[in-house]
Formats: sequence, C-alpha cells, structure tokens
Amino acid sequence: MSYISRESVLKNGDSIFKVTLIAAQRAVELNNGAKKLIETSTKKFSTIALEEIGAGKVKYIVKKN
Repeated sequence: MSYISRESVLKNGDSIFKVTLIAAQRAVELNNGAKKLIETSTKKFSTIALEEIGAGKVKYIVKKN
C-alpha cells in the first residue's frame, strides 16, 4: 500500500475537504478512462488521484457565486 503524506497533497490545496472532493472527482475520471498524469505502480484510482494532486498535476478553479 502506498503512503501519501498530508503535507504533499495540501501544498497544492488549501483545505483537506477541497482536496478530498478533487481527489474523488479525479478518481471518477480515471475510472471512466482518463489517462494517468503520472507514472505509478498502483492500480487504485483513489491513490493515483492523490498522487497526481501531490505532484501538482491536477488543478482546480473555485467558482465565485
């Protein structure tokens, strides 16, 4: 099982809640056939999504209402 530190994913996000939502959405995209943005040995979509966020490969925009 791969370990992803909280600090590595939070350096690219401002709250654990937002990072969780982004990782969940990215995992769904990967499950639907999106290509991985990083090289990794794991096959779990949730872990791949967190590794991509930690590597700074996944970006997001917060909409202002």
